[in-house]
Amino acid sequence: MTRQTDSNVILEVKNLKKYFPIEKGFFRRTVGQVRAVDDVSLFIKEGETLGLVGESGSGKTTLGRCILNVIKPTSGEINFNYDGKLLNLATLDSREMYMARRHLQMIFQDPYSSLDPRMIVSDIIAEPLYCNRLLKGGKLRERVRELVSLVGLEKSQLRRYPHAFSGGQRQRIGIARALATSPKLIVADEPVSALDVSIQAQILNLLQDLQKQFHLTYLFIAHDLSVIEHISDRVAVMYVGKIVELAETEKLFINPKHPYTEALLSAVPQLDPETKMKRIILPGEVANPADPPSGCYFHPRCNYAKEICKTDMPKWEEVEPDHFVVCHFAKEFTLKGVD
Repeated sequence: MTRQTDSNVILEVKNLKKYFPIEKGFFRRTVGQVRAVDDVSLFIKEGETLGLVGESGSGKTTLGRCILNVIKPTSGEINFNYDGKLLNLATLDSREMYMARRHLQMIFQDPYSSLDPRMIVSDIIAEPLYCNRLLKGGKLRERVRELVSLVGLEKSQLRRYPHAFSGGQRQRIGIARALATSPKLIVADEPVSALDVSIQAQILNLLQDLQKQFHLTYLFIAHDLSVIEHISDRVAVMYVGKIVELAETEKLFINPKHPYTEALLSAVPQLDPETKMKRIILPGEVANPADPPSGCYFHPRCNYAKEICKTDMPKWEEVEPDHFVVCHFAKEFTLKGVD
């Protein structure tokens, strides 16, 4: 899968891997590896939201941090369209990464631990501008006041500390901080999972409004498919470090091509009380990324598995236009989606 020739692609990940060593003994000898991200390829178009969904421990957060080069990948490419140049973030030195960093920001999952309790709100929001040497003095203070207004907070709250705010307000502060440097790409790592449902809707609507206003691009990580359906243009489904399916949101929800996606969709609550969705209960446990099964990683839990699934790893292929799947029988299946 390659989209480098498309001018509207802002990020393309190719064969990305992140393995964490397992060490034992006094001399810390490496005895194995945890395959947190295992040969992932995807692309994100400028101005869109790509939703990344999967069970806890599937590698979603590690993938997001590798894309931002917060964690150095073991191998692979992270091609970022930066000022008309295509930069491989995985190979940049510290100085080059410093220049590109302002265009890449992150919104963290926990609004309680992601803000420094010893800093007032104005300093928290101003920190990215200060560290990147973008603004100072009166212009810096003016930019901070502008950002606070954009996320729905009052200027009178700038002198307060994080403990004085609710969870939703703290997440708004985190969003303002992420917007400070006018980034091109924002990785939102489960930004609403720690919030009440009513507050979740407010934050999601705020993110969508900001996206339209500033033409932002999101990689939105979540485990809640209802949230993913609401905010995403396309969806990537992750299982044990691998992307198993990627498609436009509506297409994936109505016509999934991977059995794991079908099982996830069967758990989505239906608004119509007359609609009964048969829940698919997967047997066994999630595969161990330190010792994954042979062949397809999903085959021990798959209701459609055949002999070839136990021995051969399926290839990443485009089964329909812009619909990518890793499954031997994706073209043969007729799976149940969400009506």
